[in-house]
Amino acid sequence: MTSLWLATHPISTQGVPPVPDARYDTVVVGAGLTGVTTALLLTRAGQRVALVEARVPGVVTTGNTTGKLSLLQGLVMSRIRTHQGDDVLRAHAEANRAGQSWLIRHLNTNGLSYQVRNAYTYATTDEGRRSLDRELGATQASGIDARWADDAGLPFPVTGAITLANQIQLHPTEVLASLLREYESLGGVLHTWARFHSVETGSGCEISTSRGQLRADRVVLATGTPVLDRGAYFARLQALRSYVVACRVTEPVPDGMYLSVDSPTRSLRTAITRDGEFFLIGGNGHPTGREAHPKQAIADLEHWTSSYFPTASFTHAWSGQDYRPIDGVPYVGHVPMTKDRVLTATGYDKWGLTNAVAAALRIAGSLTGSDVAWAEPLETLPPRAMSLVDAVRFGVGVAGQMTGGWAGATTHGLPDEDPAEGVGVVGRVGARPVARSTVDDRTCTVSAVCTHLGGVVVWNDAERSWDCPLHGSRFSPTGRVLEGPAVDDLPEWGGHEVDD
Repeated sequence: MTSLWLATHPISTQGVPPVPDARYDTVVVGAGLTGVTTALLLTRAGQRVALVEARVPGVVTTGNTTGKLSLLQGLVMSRIRTHQGDDVLRAHAEANRAGQSWLIRHLNTNGLSYQVRNAYTYATTDEGRRSLDRELGATQASGIDARWADDAGLPFPVTGAITLANQIQLHPTEVLASLLREYESLGGVLHTWARFHSVETGSGCEISTSRGQLRADRVVLATGTPVLDRGAYFARLQALRSYVVACRVTEPVPDGMYLSVDSPTRSLRTAITRDGEFFLIGGNGHPTGREAHPKQAIADLEHWTSSYFPTASFTHAWSGQDYRPIDGVPYVGHVPMTKDRVLTATGYDKWGLTNAVAAALRIAGSLTGSDVAWAEPLETLPPRAMSLVDAVRFGVGVAGQMTGGWAGATTHGLPDEDPAEGVGVVGRVGARPVARSTVDDRTCTVSAVCTHLGGVVVWNDAERSWDCPLHGSRFSPTGRVLEGPAVDDLPEWGGHEVDD
């Protein structure tokens, strides 16, 4: 599956080969919006920066987002208020406002196209309307002027809606490409197809990648979820996948940007690209690796769309992954046990455009001695009762997936016959779980044990990937890492490592 953004504006820059043992002020790992913006800000400040990407820029979260630059963010504000209180809530809102404003300035300065729209959060049930009540109260307490909407302009009944005027929809890979161009024009270094493996911290940082060693004073991990286990971020984040379809329609479509609060969620917006105008419908999210047939999520979105927009002709379908923090707010700052030399940003709860830039502003400010005032209440968050409850619930779920995955994978042997095209199966060979799939007429057999913490992977029939239900690591049919926290490939069965 390829997103509308990556299909209409792929990022082709390959950067330059690494120079052995090159030395930088900062190495930024991950060339999505967080990493590229951080690298650009540091380069503007005069630092020597290397940006390291496992594949090519934008192919993970940034290239698979819905592209909404909005301060109206579903139920995020009420969730933060419940977990952290009003002081942190207001600081989070100010951070997002700063991120939005910075990116709008970049759009205007560089002549990038975008559309100004009213954003809506709506409900279709009575319980959903009560959730909207809480969200409206929290949003207004944060200083954001959301209001009840008398008419959401939707072609189906709703029980309530709140709205915020003058929000932005954009083309995320066009924006990312623009940021990259400026970064490279200022002398910033980009290394693609260089997977980060580890970092050792002492008087400096020794960074190990699949294309060699780098040295730096500081490292920023902008990898979706931190690919270091120090700090145990994987135990404080829930990996979530959600789906989007794009279509062309001839009948009128709603003009705003929409998100429902009831399950299954629905996200709506238009998109104007070099190939014309499209209508985007998203939703059907679930914890990564815990949905038996993700392909059905796409079919359900198409069926739902056709029921309200009968002329819909579907052109693209894709999926993206983001991380929900148990504390309600993103984790931005120093990684523990790294001598304050490694920083990270994660846990955007599906609102990465504003949060990514806000995180970059915080990290770059910290590394250049120009801290932002609104970040102070977000720096040290004490454990709260609600967060502890969520942590226990999440831990129990992970433990259940670990036990159930091994039990299910070792109760039956791996079938002798090759799977059908697009199918993956897991079974026992000896005492070990083994994964076998057939994709594009090629059958591959790899270890079924995730290289992060040993969960048993499951087949994703939509993405044709192996996904770990513990902490969201994902692998290609050949075993190559697609998303962390894993950094090592699934070994080809027989003990040989899979080539990149």
